Amino acid sequence: MSRPLIGISTYLEDEARWGVWTLPAAVLPAGYHRMVQRAGGLAALLPPDTAEAAAGAVARLDGLVIAGGADVAPARYGADPHPRTGPPNEARDTWELALIEAALDGDVPLLGVCRGLQLLNVLRGGTLVQHLDGHAGPPGVFERHAVEPVPGTALAAVLPEPVSVPTYHHQSVDRIGRGLLPSGHADDGTVEALELPDARAFTLAVQWHPEAGDDDRLMAALVAAARERPAAR
Repeated sequence: MSRPLIGISTYLEDEARWGVWTLPAAVLPAGYHRMVQRAGGLAALLPPDTAEAAAGAVARLDGLVIAGGADVAPARYGADPHPRTGPPNEARDTWELALIEAALDGDVPLLGVCRGLQLLNVLRGGTLVQHLDGHAGPPGVFERHAVEPVPGTALAAVLPEPVSVPTYHHQSVDRIGRGLLPSGHADDGTVEALELPDARAFTLAVQWHPEAGDDDRLMAALVAAARERPAAR
């Protein structure tokens, strides 16, 4: 059986260093593609492109992961920037919002990670809390906290018990977007997972970073859904 092709969005950095080189580069923490591979998928990295290219790219995939990264531009959800909100990356916002929309339109299984959850919420008309404490360690260090799945949800089908997750974010869901269902919460009430029950394909996003841990069940669920898609077509 062929391995399903799982696309993963990437960062575009003006300066990345390796060996003797310092150059612009599309980069992604290796935890993402390794998690796809462990789950039985074939990873394809998706550097930022034009919004018009998104539908064609997604049509070639069996599943899509929107990776974590920089803060979503507040203008995307009608807000002024908070002093703690990072600088916008308009090109990445545009590309990843278009990827998510193409996945929803094309019934392509989707897993959002951290920023990916926030973008899904914004695309559906939701808003974000621009700063909260207690969900990240020192710069570059993941924190851990518990997440409680909501019984009866897609998240609970994959993670039926409370889990300790690696986390690194300072923004979160505020107003929930159209049709989205909160399916996991932190002890402080922060929404830690969203899903789209009316979607025809697996559509789940989490606020934490599964690629930074050793629990591959979320990715295994995405890959399983991706395996079913070619048969359905």
